[in-house]
Amino acid sequence: MSSSAAALAWRRSLRDALLRGSAWRGAPAANSAAARLAGTASASEAAAGPKKVPPPPRKGRLLTGAMIGLAIAGGAYVSTADEAKFCGWLFKSTQLVNPLFALLDAEFAHRLAVTAASHGFVPREKRPDPSVLGLEIWGRKFTNPIGLAAGFDKNAEAVEGLLGMGFGFVEVGSVTPLPQEGNPKPRIFRLREHGAVINRCGFNSEGIVVVAKRLGAQHGKRKMEETSSSTSPTTSDVKQGGKAGPGILGVNLGKNKISEDATADYVQGVHTLSQYADYLVINVSSPNTPGLRKLQGRKQLKDLVKKVQAARDEMQWAEDGPPPLLVKIAPDLSKQDLEDIAAVALALRLDGLIISNTTISRPSPADTHPLAQEAGGLSGKPLFDLSTNVLREMYILTRGKIPLIGCGGVSSGEDAYKKIRSGATLVQLYTAFAYGGPALIPRIKAELAECLERDGFKSVQEAVGADFK
Repeated sequence: MSSSAAALAWRRSLRDALLRGSAWRGAPAANSAAARLAGTASASEAAAGPKKVPPPPRKGRLLTGAMIGLAIAGGAYVSTADEAKFCGWLFKSTQLVNPLFALLDAEFAHRLAVTAASHGFVPREKRPDPSVLGLEIWGRKFTNPIGLAAGFDKNAEAVEGLLGMGFGFVEVGSVTPLPQEGNPKPRIFRLREHGAVINRCGFNSEGIVVVAKRLGAQHGKRKMEETSSSTSPTTSDVKQGGKAGPGILGVNLGKNKISEDATADYVQGVHTLSQYADYLVINVSSPNTPGLRKLQGRKQLKDLVKKVQAARDEMQWAEDGPPPLLVKIAPDLSKQDLEDIAAVALALRLDGLIISNTTISRPSPADTHPLAQEAGGLSGKPLFDLSTNVLREMYILTRGKIPLIGCGGVSSGEDAYKKIRSGATLVQLYTAFAYGGPALIPRIKAELAECLERDGFKSVQEAVGADFK
């Protein structure tokens, strides 16, 4: 793309952002209600002239002003810079907005970030990933092993925008069969000085019907793009990208809080959503749904996985076959618990394990924080050592025969590298992304590539489990 074409595209995106500005100041329901009230206004009210609209909150004005300022500056910059330089500048510039998000309520800031990504108000990565980061797993090619964990885009609203930022894969959910509000608010608490978050959301979800519609639309768009593409089809058994675009899409399945049959909930999720997923996850590890973690017991997990696998395999699949099935486990497990999970995973030939979810413990130094006693799962830097130790133990127990995804406390390329050396084939992050924003993604990938090259590894796969070789 030439600089003039990039400038034109930037001006158009700025125009669209300004035209859509009203959508950021109120929810659709509120706008609809206002329209109904306006339609019933009396003639005397109309004669009195238009009502004064109160100004938006100061924090909202600051955030909007900062975004428009970045857009204008970007428009000036793109006219004189090539695409790669502009892309790098745009990612770095998002750091200017992070302090403004920090002024907002944690859950509102999260909601705003998802909305921004869903509308394309986020930078898009145009630069290729370092070749050393590429890897193949489950018959799919990942351009890099850095993924976004479940919990950020719970309802699959922003898949295209998130993948476009440069994640190698994005996992949506957890998705429950029926819509549910989750636990009462407030339910997300920042422990900023420790790079941590406590959440007790409790599987707040719009339900599988809404998520299926969104993923179906994205899947259809992807198919149309493939059909209209002039690129000749590849003859390789390893497919480029996934069902939602250039990256890989995972769908994390949960159970409803009031459900008495957890297996039926997961089976329903498989039947409805598996056709849109590059991989599926059975989440039995959230600490915020009563009784969920009991499903990690040997007998309970074996029965659950067998039935979910059967539900997946009984569906009709094309040449690609069914999506891989993984289980996400907790870090708060005994050695016997880990041995039981490993035995089930090996016996049933599970396609992978995600290690791990949040912890109910309060590792140092987060244990001294004023909010440390808030109920819920702790994520972020204090979780790193605990989750990595569980990862290492599971790699030994499964003898490296099952792909493992390392999740918990990753905030740098060095962190990701330690997870990989400890047995992770892929790595997920969430809390660090919530604090660092889009600029974190290219930085972590660059740092990870440097770590691999420093130690003489030619690929990510060569480094997997290196601490045990």
